[in-house]
Order: sequence, then structure tokens, then C-alpha cells
Amino acid sequence: MKDFVFLNGEFLPIKDAHIHVYDHGFGYGDGIFEGIRCYHGKVFRIDEHIARLYRGLKALKIDMPYGPEKFKEYMLKLVEMNEIEDSYMRVTITRGIALGLDPRNIKTEPTVFISTAQLSLYPESAYENGLTLATVSTRIANPQVVENRIKATGKYLINVQAKLESIQQGAGEGLMLTEDGYLGECTGDNLFFIKKGVIYTPAPYLGILEGITRQTTIEIAKGMGYEVVEGKFTRFDLYTADEAFLTGTAAEVIPMVECDKRKIGDGKPGEHTWKLIKAFREYVKNYTY
Repeated sequence: MKDFVFLNGEFLPIKDAHIHVYDHGFGYGDGIFEGIRCYHGKVFRIDEHIARLYRGLKALKIDMPYGPEKFKEYMLKLVEMNEIEDSYMRVTITRGIALGLDPRNIKTEPTVFISTAQLSLYPESAYENGLTLATVSTRIANPQVVENRIKATGKYLINVQAKLESIQQGAGEGLMLTEDGYLGECTGDNLFFIKKGVIYTPAPYLGILEGITRQTTIEIAKGMGYEVVEGKFTRFDLYTADEAFLTGTAAEVIPMVECDKRKIGDGKPGEHTWKLIKAFREYVKNYTY
């Protein structure tokens, strides 16, 4: 894979890509991003990712210099230039360049950056043996403070704090609850659990990220005949589940076998989870635009 990136309308080697020291994303976390997988030279669910990106830009009142179709062309061109098979694509857009919080001070167009790289979120052993989770004290942000459906760069400081907590507890991932104690999501993944063959997952209205991999997994599961229930659940529901797993762009579908020192089921990746993992991998192997 080659090392070209896209920055503000240009394709150039990553070593030549630089942003201004007063970029609002660098200075204030004022921006938005997407993480997208590329499988055998194709950008996975590219239209869904672009749609989510532009919804977030609209909510943040960041005006892109070009529309979704042109942006899609740039993404696909970068994949072609880097001769990509499988990789992780990162899209970052900030409000522009200015010192000071006031967006009215910004006289430039947004900073637009696209890159591709290799990324492995968890070791292969975690897929074989399953992840352990620990509940962290850092809660999902109240939507009156941060709208979690916007994949904002600054918002992810909360996730970093939660990740640090999970590391301190010796867990593979951190479980973040809502302010009133319902299951939310993990620091980088969406959460699912299974009871008596029915799949359960926290609903988006609780303030979780509406993950593209989450939605893909739901569609695959329903196509396999599973019932999928989205709703409000507590840790008791997770502790007493038969199986559990997480989904995310980097993680794909990964088993979860323990939470807060309590085994989920028999403490091993379950039968239904393995079926879903295999189905997801088959789906992406045959994925076309």
C-alpha cells in the first residue's frame, strides 16, 4: 500500500501533509470524523458513512466546499492511488483556521483530510477467547451537552477517559453506562447480548453512536432468522445473558465473555456469536458497492 493522503483538494504523500497550528480541530477539537473499512479494494458501506458524516456537518454548521458525491469521488480515488486491498480509512474534517473559539473568526474553508492505514484494534487471541469488560465511571454524555450521534473529534476525549479506566482495571474494553445507569456502549464499540436465541442491543435513543457495523450486523442477523430487540437494559441483563459480543468498524464482530468479573454464559464465545462472526466475514468478503 502506498502512502498518499487527501488534504484540502490535493493528493500528496503523507510526509508532505501539514495542517495550520491554529486549525480549529487541533486547537479546540472542533471537527468531525469517520472511520471506514476497506475490503478487497472497496470502501465498506461508503454511502452510509458519507450520509452520517454530512448529517454531523449539518448539525455542527460546518459548510463543506463540495457535496457528498464529489467527496465520494475523492475517497475512491485515494483507494485507487494507494492500491488498497484491506485497510482502515480515516476521514477528518475541522471547521477551519482561526485562533479563538468564535467560529465567526474563521475565514477559511474547512480542513478536509482523508488517509488510509492498517489498523488492528484487538489481537487475534481476543477473537478466539473473547474480550473481558469492566464498567467505567465515565458515563455517556448527556445529549444536552454532547450529541453522540455526531462523530465529533472533541467528544472522543470522553471515550479516551473511559478507555484509560478500563486499562487500569485490566479489562479489554470499557462499558459505558447512561447517566441513569442503563447499558450504553463501549469506548469504541456497540454492545449486543443474547438470551435464549434472541439478540438484544441498547437503542440509539439512549445516546449511543449509530454504528454502521452495528446496523450491518443487525441486518445480517435478521436475514439469518434472528429476532433483534433494541431497548433499555441494565447490567443485570448483561450479567445473566447466554452470550455477548461487540461490533465496530475496526473490531468488526468480536465475542465478549466477561463483564465486571462475571462470566457471560460459560465464559467462552458462544455458538450464536460464532455464527454471526462467520456471517459477517462472509458478507464483507463478498461485499460490492
